[in-house]
Amino acid sequence: MSQYTSALNSSDPSIPSRLSDDEQRTLLRQLRSEIIERHRPHISEGAGPIRVMARIVAELEQTCRQHNIDDQIIRAEVVNRTIGDIDLRQAVECEGEEGGPEDYRILADELGIALPGEELYHYTATGETYYWLRDQMLECERLLLSQGFDPRVYDIYGIGNPVLRGWLAQEMGRWGIEVTHQNVHLSLGAMDGIDNVLRGVAHIYRTRQVEQVGILFPEPGFGVPEWQALSYGYQIHRYKTSAEHRFKLTGAQLEQILAEHPDIHVFYLTITNNPTAFAYSQAELEDLHAVLGSFRAKGREILMLADLAYIGTGKPEEDQARMATFINPEVLQHTIFVSSFSKTHTLTGERFGWVTCGDPNIAAGIAVSWSNGLAALPGEWQLRFMAYYRLLQTRPWLGEKLRRFYRLRRTQLVKQLQEINEELHLFEQIYIDDDATVYNWSKLNEGIDAFALFEKTGIAGVPGSGFGYDDEYIRFSIGVIPIIRGDL
Repeated sequence: MSQYTSALNSSDPSIPSRLSDDEQRTLLRQLRSEIIERHRPHISEGAGPIRVMARIVAELEQTCRQHNIDDQIIRAEVVNRTIGDIDLRQAVECEGEEGGPEDYRILADELGIALPGEELYHYTATGETYYWLRDQMLECERLLLSQGFDPRVYDIYGIGNPVLRGWLAQEMGRWGIEVTHQNVHLSLGAMDGIDNVLRGVAHIYRTRQVEQVGILFPEPGFGVPEWQALSYGYQIHRYKTSAEHRFKLTGAQLEQILAEHPDIHVFYLTITNNPTAFAYSQAELEDLHAVLGSFRAKGREILMLADLAYIGTGKPEEDQARMATFINPEVLQHTIFVSSFSKTHTLTGERFGWVTCGDPNIAAGIAVSWSNGLAALPGEWQLRFMAYYRLLQTRPWLGEKLRRFYRLRRTQLVKQLQEINEELHLFEQIYIDDDATVYNWSKLNEGIDAFALFEKTGIAGVPGSGFGYDDEYIRFSIGVIPIIRGDL
């Protein structure tokens, strides 16, 4: 048995590898091809393409380590750009003075994610924010108790404490959305919020004896709400947008869809899109609102479920203009907003989300989904949510710094893809985003798909089918893996 074959067949991590760097790379690429071949037929099964691609990467990394391939080679040959989470513990970028506003290595410490004394990239966390958040949790619990709300006992309404809900109503107020705590329900992230809304709205229509409720999903788009809506009995209507309109639904298209499908009563719209990273402009949103208003004027009720997951990642003045289109009372009354700190502030694991209904009667009607689902929201989680809200209010520069960080990573990713394309000619179009979200959306050349790109470059993205679209398109995340200049 050759030395190479022996290493290939060995799964004992205690046996040191005797392979050279070139031999390790050859072995890794062979393992990568084998895993791709094994998973390719199952890309659309089970958890869907996003998680399948992420699982392929995790399995490949584990297999490489079992064969004693050096971590440095693994990092160079296996680049996970599937899941959109931002891991600040892995941030290495420092564009200016150490400890300054362009030093992104310290964001984990500044946001209280890093543990006191934790070693980051050439930086030891102070833990100042980590401890500050815990002090704030104590203060917030005392505040709640002083107002007659005990987060440690059963909450019969299940929608969260009124103090935090009031703060989040004020948060919506900065966009010009004037509501009270009665319009706001807490949720365990945006996905939980969407799930509760869809279940609650379905309940409202059932009480009105409406037998079939249709929901419209423009595509490409975030796929989880489609699965949620299907599980609650909605009639799913999908509309494939085009590159001509930057993958956004136009007013004329919406008008035609609603005319052809009178059962549509819910319209799900991600204002800044995942996966495309393109955002609806003020004028584009006003066109959609006008169409919806014309159908409502004829007696047809249509709710917009507006996903704001990435509002806050773009240019503030442009986000403000987008949100201003919802201030009109007629628009606001028929809108349900879903918000989260997951992507805007890299707090994905914390699951801080909330739902805002323009109409307090709708808020009351869908509350049944909370009380009969979660029963009560975790008390400790609510206290941490309150502490983080205070942190972001007292240190607004954190949001500005994160936006600059996202812009840096997106710019570097596009540059890397362009350099790869000059050599390998894998892309027909590498799209430039609207300076928002944590993604890049690009079109592959004919004959290339996500698997082929992964095999040729080691970069794992998510095929367009993961978002209800064509597999000639691919989405990359700027999340966990940084791009270091000079290392492309």
